[in-house]
Amino acid sequence: MLTTLTRRARTGAGMALSALLTTTALAGLAGLAGCGGKDAATTAAPVAAAPASSATAVTGLVVRDPWVKAADKGMTAAFGILVNDSDADITVRGATSPASPVELHTMAMKDGKMVMQPKQGGFVIKARSSHQLVPGGDHLMLMKPSAAIKPGDEVSLTLDLSTGKPLTFTAIAKPFAGAGESYDPGTMMPSAGAHP
Repeated sequence: MLTTLTRRARTGAGMALSALLTTTALAGLAGLAGCGGKDAATTAAPVAAAPASSATAVTGLVVRDPWVKAADKGMTAAFGILVNDSDADITVRGATSPASPVELHTMAMKDGKMVMQPKQGGFVIKARSSHQLVPGGDHLMLMKPSAAIKPGDEVSLTLDLSTGKPLTFTAIAKPFAGAGESYDPGTMMPSAGAHP
């Protein structure tokens, strides 16, 4: 009997305390709203409605229209448009992917031929501008994919940026014949003289 009464008393006390705290909290909120008038309500609204930060807000960089050249075997490449919406230059210093080791590459003239080579210093995207990763130009080279990359496959890539914040995006694999080239991993040069 004593235990039952003690439980009831505790439950009643808990309910009373809960009601008191709720009433106090509501009164405090009403007081805050009353103190600030219209301006306080207007100021509070944007804070409550603020969207979660996006990759752009965090890094200042977005990748538009990313895609990867589908390949049954051997090296392939990823392309897209790097858009810098910030007020400072951003450098892509490197890239990684669960699908393959990745290197930053460019095409350059060497001994009268276009050759593929690592991009020294990375890709610099000037403030409020863009930089294209395209066949025959700068690109993200997937050096040794662990499996075939078929049309429609999604390939995840992460860029290492000078901002210190990584940027992860997904590129869709597309068939792209180019010049029908193949790659010799020893020379880093397309055997047919063209890029993927």
